[in-house]
Amino acid sequence: MSDCVFCNIINKTAPADLVYEDGDVVVIRDIHPVAPVHLLVIPRKHIDSLDALQAEDAELVSRLLFTVQKIARQVIGEEPAYRTIINTGSAAGQTVFHLHIHIIAGRPFVSGLFTRGLR
Repeated sequence: MSDCVFCNIINKTAPADLVYEDGDVVVIRDIHPVAPVHLLVIPRKHIDSLDALQAEDAELVSRLLFTVQKIARQVIGEEPAYRTIINTGSAAGQTVFHLHIHIIAGRPFVSGLFTRGLR
């Protein structure tokens, strides 16, 4: 998708602070971090959102989650504490419609952070 910023990053036609990449996944630093560690784990395959996953994406989803674990240990340490977030749909805060997982860490989490913005 030519208008997808993550596809452009994956295709190296847009800049990003790359942390990791392999044949299936790219990890970048978020340009608007909410914590000292704020990474995005993005599949190379364009999938609009978690809700758009198909059965054939099962292996890719597994790779995404294992990449989260791997990168969290590399960036945060061997016993990392972090939050993962997947926003699905604009009403839930999704602004880039290419599936991605946020890894957020490096500061204490306030009790209201999980529900902030929900009514």
